[in-house]
Amino acid sequence: MINLILGYLGLGLMLGLAGIGSSIGTTIAGNAAEGALKKNPEKSSSYMILSAMPATQGLYGFVAFLMWTGKDFAAQGPLLFGVGLAVGLVCLFSAIRQGQVCANGIVGISQGHDVQTNTMIYAALPEFYAILALVAALMV
Repeated sequence: MINLILGYLGLGLMLGLAGIGSSIGTTIAGNAAEGALKKNPEKSSSYMILSAMPATQGLYGFVAFLMWTGKDFAAQGPLLFGVGLAVGLVCLFSAIRQGQVCANGIVGISQGHDVQTNTMIYAALPEFYAILALVAALMV
């Protein structure tokens, strides 16, 4: 019974923490975009692109969730708990930090600097760790 509980808890953490991270990261960047629209509204497409970037970590958590559903929790409950916690935490922090990077890029664009490409490159760095967490979850 405890393995079943741990398995479902792991699935919940995997999906839930990744989704929470994405919602926090996108609102961090979205708040910057709202302020930037007041200063330089003609760059709104750049703001939208950067605001959407942290949403991908939630997708990684969802993919890992789908790959682990249907597993034998009676035998793999503790393993699933560990994998779920790891994937969830990595995606949570990755999305939040990526949102902060994107927010800074949005502010720079609103001030007239051509930093969209550089911001996307910098924002891809924390995302790399969420991708690694997903790959690790699929390899276990």
